Amino acid sequence: MNKISFETKLTVPFCDLDPLNIVWHGNYLKYLELARGEFFDYLGYGYLAMHEDEVAFPIAKMDLKFIEPATLHQKIVVKCTLEEIEPALIIKYEIRDEQSDRKLFKASSMQMCVDLRTKTTLYKAPDKLLKAIGKFDV
Repeated sequence: MNKISFETKLTVPFCDLDPLNIVWHGNYLKYLELARGEFFDYLGYGYLAMHEDEVAFPIAKMDLKFIEPATLHQKIVVKCTLEEIEPALIIKYEIRDEQSDRKLFKASSMQMCVDLRTKTTLYKAPDKLLKAIGKFDV
């Protein structure tokens, strides 16, 4: 599998700031989730398709590194790169300042596929996800 990347652009809103007027650390996870949702849609296997297949990909592990704080109205780019599919989805992330391209944050997530009916872990990706990702292997 080739690594597949996708970028989402966001503007930091006032409600995401802490008393120091920088993005509260927990909101970086929200930015990753927003980008990841758009990334799955881009792949062609979004959350609605997962729901139809009665599977979910909950986070099993995350590694985070805060490099430089984001600030009010800053335009940021969140890049997601799909590194692995099986036995778990491994996605790497970078958040950069859109204008200067300075790296602000980096992370990785490991997500396990879970059968929503039985609540058991599946170590093979759903066929629809494999087919969607296959479109990017050229």
